[in-house]
Amino acid sequence: MERMSQQRTPDAAAFPELPAYVERVLDVAERIPPGRVMTYGDVAEWLGEGGPRQVGRAMALYGGPVPWWRVVRSDGVLLPGHERRALERYRMEATPLRTAADGSQRLDMRRARWDGAPAEGPTHT
Repeated sequence: MERMSQQRTPDAAAFPELPAYVERVLDVAERIPPGRVMTYGDVAEWLGEGGPRQVGRAMALYGGPVPWWRVVRSDGVLLPGHERRALERYRMEATPLRTAADGSQRLDMRRARWDGAPAEGPTHT
């Protein structure tokens, strides 16, 4: 899938070309199916480079135009400062959630986590 890097940010002139690592991180985020999530560490492992902090930094700076709510913390806590927007997306996509002891909503990581395998479904012949 080829993309135009300039469409990734609201101020394209400020970032005329994305670093290659960022492009790879954003590509993975776009592959995550609706209703599923990957952790920052999962994305780094999928890429075979960087780590959770590098993925988090790439998503924080450039992730707005991709499904950012699908790249998450491993504990299932919703992204601080974006909880309401993320929760709306999770509900819309039927992402598995659970209620924490403090009453807050969290991702049900056991059920929501995606391993990167192609989605199973009927095959057409």
